[in-house]
Amino acid sequence: MIEIQGVTKRFGEFTAVNDVSLHIKAGEFITLLGPSGCGKTTLLRMLSGFETPDAGLIRIAGEDVTRLAPYRRNVNQVFQSYALFPHMTVRENIGFGLRMQKVAAAESARRIDEVVALVALQGFEDRKPGQLSGGQRQRVALARAIVPRPSVLLLDEPLSALDAKLRGQMQLELKRLQKHLGITFVFVTHDQEEALTMSDRIAVFNHGRLEQLGTTTEIYHQPRTAFVADFIGETNLLPADLIDLTGATARVRLEGGLELNVNAAQWPAGLRRASISIRPEKVHVSKQRVACENVFEARVAVELFQGVLDRLVLEFTGGTRLTAVVANESALLEAIHEGDRVWCGLHADDLVVVRTE
Repeated sequence: MIEIQGVTKRFGEFTAVNDVSLHIKAGEFITLLGPSGCGKTTLLRMLSGFETPDAGLIRIAGEDVTRLAPYRRNVNQVFQSYALFPHMTVRENIGFGLRMQKVAAAESARRIDEVVALVALQGFEDRKPGQLSGGQRQRVALARAIVPRPSVLLLDEPLSALDAKLRGQMQLELKRLQKHLGITFVFVTHDQEEALTMSDRIAVFNHGRLEQLGTTTEIYHQPRTAFVADFIGETNLLPADLIDLTGATARVRLEGGLELNVNAAQWPAGLRRASISIRPEKVHVSKQRVACENVFEARVAVELFQGVLDRLVLEFTGGTRLTAVVANESALLEAIHEGDRVWCGLHADDLVVVRTE
């Protein structure tokens, strides 16, 4: 549905988007994810036509739209700033695009009622934007963009004004609606949990460059760079040097002297130094010796009770520290406290090698 090839956008001396290439499938829900200033919104604006690339090209449904005016593209966008018509009611705002498309009155009314129910605005149809809360105005903007059923819908953090409960509901409803209508969604957010919940694939950006593109499980469990590993969820990121590479095993040494066995297929050819990413939930902790490829004794330096979970900071010989998250559901786990000596186990396949450059 969308082809982005070598796209670059500069603002003076600042390069907002740097040589990005990306293909988006028809009917896909893809999220552009990254911190503020990483280029994701600029790329979205180039897809909508509100910005023009300095280099590269953009195709939508096979048509070169790189320099095509926004109104000539079959896309709609939901803005962070709502961009509602203040003199129109909710119903009139939502139906504005349908009137421009000259949709029959009965069909228009049916589709407006459908999206009003979807975004939970029943009873507000005759109010004007000035009579609504920020979250309600955001929902009107979302409904207005969905109701014409464009081939591509661009969403720039459209749920940011909603409260936590409604935001969670809308995430599920957006995904359901997207699958039902078959619209390609390009969603921008800096919220990692939101991206993991909603997306078919995630494109992670940093300093204007595409760091990694993959499914939600690939991005979480197999990050390629230290930035992606650290930005998506929580991880232990430990610099490591290669000691030996024999058969299926790579032996590495952490800065504190701790040595680990890593899956050799993970270690990039020709690289002597990288970082090891270990998710806290992959760290096995017990007062009994555990069966893993890597087993060490450690001291519980910090214990944080978090209801169903305990968060433990483990300290090893040489000063290396690991954060572990364990389910607080058994007498054994409840017996682990700050200052205790415990066994720590790490499976080789759970240790992800990432580049640091």
